[in-house]
This record gives sequence, C-alpha cells and structure tokens, in this order.
Amino acid sequence: MFKNFFGTISKDIGIDLGTANTLVYVKGRGIVINEPSVVAINQKTGQILAIGQEAKRMVGRTPGHIVATRPLCEGVISDFEITEQMLRYFINQVCRGSIKFLSRPRVVIGVPSGVTEVEKRAVEDATRNAGARDVYLIEEPMAAAIGSRLPIQEATGNMVVDIGGGTTEVAVISLGGIVVVKSLRIAGDKLNEDIIQYAREEFKLLLGEKTAEDIKIAVGSAFSLEDKMETSMRGRDLITGLPKEVIVNSDDIREAMRRSVKILVNAVRSTIEESPPELVADIMTQGIIMAGGGSLLRGLDRLISQETQMPVKISEDPLTAVVRGCGIVLEDIDALKNVLVSTQYQEPPR
Repeated sequence: MFKNFFGTISKDIGIDLGTANTLVYVKGRGIVINEPSVVAINQKTGQILAIGQEAKRMVGRTPGHIVATRPLCEGVISDFEITEQMLRYFINQVCRGSIKFLSRPRVVIGVPSGVTEVEKRAVEDATRNAGARDVYLIEEPMAAAIGSRLPIQEATGNMVVDIGGGTTEVAVISLGGIVVVKSLRIAGDKLNEDIIQYAREEFKLLLGEKTAEDIKIAVGSAFSLEDKMETSMRGRDLITGLPKEVIVNSDDIREAMRRSVKILVNAVRSTIEESPPELVADIMTQGIIMAGGGSLLRGLDRLISQETQMPVKISEDPLTAVVRGCGIVLEDIDALKNVLVSTQYQEPPR
C-alpha cells in the first residue's frame, strides 16, 4: 500500500548516466534534463562551483585552484563522491517543489554491458545516496533498443550499435535478453584523442579537448565524402609556444580517426559472426540500428553497411535513445522487469 502511495506522488525518473552527457527522463513528462557530465570544483575549499553546461564552459579555462572534471570515465564511475553530488543535483532539479521525504523517486539507470559487479554496485550506491528510493539497472544496448522501438520481446533478432562518449556497445537482442554483446572502450572521446594526437604529430600543435570535438563535429567522417570539407585547427605551437592556426580537411580528420573507426567496425562484424544464423537472417531483413551521439559521425552507417553487407539505420534522435528506453521501462516496470539487471550483492545477515 505504501509503495503505491509513494509511487503516485514521487517523480520516478530514468537516467542515462553517460561519460559525455547525462540525460534525465521524468515519468509522464519526458526528457527534462540534457547536460554535460562535468563538475567544476574549487580545490581549496572542496566546494562544487558548477555542474553541467556551466561547468563544461569552464573546461580548459580555469585558474589553478579550480578543476572542471568528468566523474565518469569510459562509462563507469571514476570519482564516486563527485558522481553522487552530480546525481543529487539532477534529482533535486527534477524533484524541486516536492516535499523532500515524500519525493524520493524510483530510478531506472543505464549502465554499460561490460561493467563488473563492483561497478554496478557503485552506480546503485551513488544513486541511492543521491536521493533515490529504489534503483533499477538496465544495460545500455537494451535501453537503446527499447528507445528505438525495436520488438525486443519477440523471437526475432535485433542488433544495436550504441556509440557513446566513453563506450561503444554492440548487441544482438532476442526474447527480451542479450544474446551476444561486445563492449568497447573506444567511442567519441577516443576519436577526440585521435585528433589531438594527429595535430601533435603532424603539425606540432597542441589542441584542447573541446577544440578536437568541435573539429570532429565540423568535418569528421568515417567514409570518403563527395565534397571535401575544411575547418581551422587552432592551438599552441609546441615548438614556439605561440598560438598557431592550421587548415585541415575531412580527409585529414578521417585519417586521424581511421584506426579507432576500424576497431569499432570490426567489433560489429565479430558480433555478427558470433550470432546464431537464425538471428543473423532476421538482422539482414530489418537492419542494424545505430544509437548514441557517435552514430552521427558522417558516413559511419555507410561504412558499417559496406563491411557487414547489411542495411544500417540510425535511430530517430540517437542521442536520446538510451534515456527514452529507460523512460519506457519506467512507464511499465512490471511488464519489462525481465530486461533489468541485478547485482550479485547480498545484504549481510543481521
């Protein structure tokens, strides 16, 4: 009875806790928060100065005693306390105006499929400490498939490639479960690092992380483009220490990212090779679905299609596929309970 009472007055939420961005879905309202997973801290006082978009603007522009940090690395928590405070901030934003002890929400939160039991437990604990009443975990490729409206409960093969900031998840799903999955620590952030490394080696130019990301978005591609695109690369000359600007084109940036993109495509191919033939036949019919911000890299869908000989489609609004999946589970949690993952942790006997 009490559970039903709390369920009617609390704002149950779904969270895509990503390396690059955190998205929050509120039951009955849709996606209400889409902010970078960045926290700015005053190291002298330990005080948090900013979270989200405001903190991201500070990256690379802070004095020595202020650090703008990302508390998640490659899809998992690297700084427990800061992640907890970031989650508390987002949950408080959603529950603002509610009576505090009555507004502890149930939370469905996405985690990479390759995480350990300890990492799952860290996400659960951080979310509970941030104010959640109940915490349910769902693997990100499963959430992305649900968010892309794939028939995951049917006896048919569904293939999802979810490319986020820190991890890429490639999964084949059937009958509400993951049949084959590969989790790579190569995704959007690694492509940014490739561009930074390329600038250093080719032009002796030191780039910031945000500049590299802007270049990737402006001219980055995985497949040869008909019309070459150009952009300026601005940073610090490693030899003179002075500002320097270089013009690069889409071919240059594609070459910079080539090795990482190849690893990513090979992961998709090997997942197909490990899948049962009946499911492969289904995937050939309905295609591979791509989700996550990394799927927006120009020509990546075309390259994967060429390498796998299968149709490839980008999910509608791929950036929000995981959090939409969390939201759909939240709306009917009893019917979709079988897609959730549980930790092996047991409470110690009293």
